[in-house]
Amino acid sequence: MPLQIADPVVVDKVERLARATGLNKTAAVEQAVDRLLREAEGVVQPAASLVALLEQFDRLPDRADAHDPLSWDERGLSA
Repeated sequence: MPLQIADPVVVDKVERLARATGLNKTAAVEQAVDRLLREAEGVVQPAASLVALLEQFDRLPDRADAHDPLSWDERGLSA
């Protein structure tokens, strides 16, 4: 069944979303609806986002000029 949106403000928002995301209007609406459904149904997985962020940090190369301001010895932190 086709969906028709009669409110020109909503139509404008859909068009703006499509332009901003580079998607066509149908895909933009689908992604927005999917996101709202996940939130409404409690399927948001912040832990997965955190894991993805930590994986990105792990891929950053170590810097040769990095300095550790704390003193460490073979037993751990020294005073």
